[in-house]
Amino acid sequence: MAIRWRDDGFKYGAITRALHWSVAGLLAWQFLGMAVKLIVGRSELTAFMVGSHKPIGTLLMVLIVSRALWGLYNLRQRPSHGGGLLGMAALGGHLLLYGLMLVVPFLALLRQYGSGRPLEVFGLTLMPGGYPEIAWMTAPGDALHGLLAWVLLAAIVGHIGMVLVHRYVWKDNAVGRMMG
Repeated sequence: MAIRWRDDGFKYGAITRALHWSVAGLLAWQFLGMAVKLIVGRSELTAFMVGSHKPIGTLLMVLIVSRALWGLYNLRQRPSHGGGLLGMAALGGHLLLYGLMLVVPFLALLRQYGSGRPLEVFGLTLMPGGYPEIAWMTAPGDALHGLLAWVLLAAIVGHIGMVLVHRYVWKDNAVGRMMG
């Protein structure tokens, strides 16, 4: 059986699924690291997990932008959210997820750039640093990055909850469209 790389109107293609599950796994790592930090406090485990936050966040930004662009490219072939109020709610929920997934790392990158400190990820210097802090760039990230990240987590929990409703209450095959 041939691999379907693109979405086909009934199921999501291999690229959409790979991007979805890669983002899901990396977001889980990010939230797990922050949860460990809150629960355990300072420790070697916390240092390791939180130490990976910026590189993983940068990778997430690249994957999320790729996912959004791929979704727009496949817009006419994507499975429908359905009609009526439930379809509009599903579309709204997905737009909220995409919006938060784009805004949260953007705020972190804006804050990083405004901090005047270098950003080095995976051995590469992405932002050189060495200049004075730019307060208008750091303020939005300081105020909103963490807060909106927790809102994103709540939206993700709602998304997973609806997956379970589709699977076990409504017993439809909505889950199968992303599972492959």
